[in-house]
Amino acid sequence: MAGTLSGCSDDLPPKPNDKSCRDWEWDDDQGVWQCDDSHSSHYGHYFYGGSYYRNKSSLLKSSSYKSYKSSSSFKGGFGSGSKGGFGG
Repeated sequence: MAGTLSGCSDDLPPKPNDKSCRDWEWDDDQGVWQCDDSHSSHYGHYFYGGSYYRNKSSLLKSSSYKSYKSSSSFKGGFGSGSKGGFGG
């Protein structure tokens, strides 16, 4: 069994230190931070590798993100906040 805890903030990468967004939310499905600052021009954008991505589609087109998502360092998909249970 994997020793990863779902929703444990200690397992997450640090929040981006970017002055154009002051509030961040972790998107567990994508394994990246998302700007949750409604006063920011980047509101709702995903942040990965020092860049903002307007939507999920543009994030998924990033070759560096694709590499991250398929690597063992991917930090998403632990089920925190997701619907459903453990099967059955």
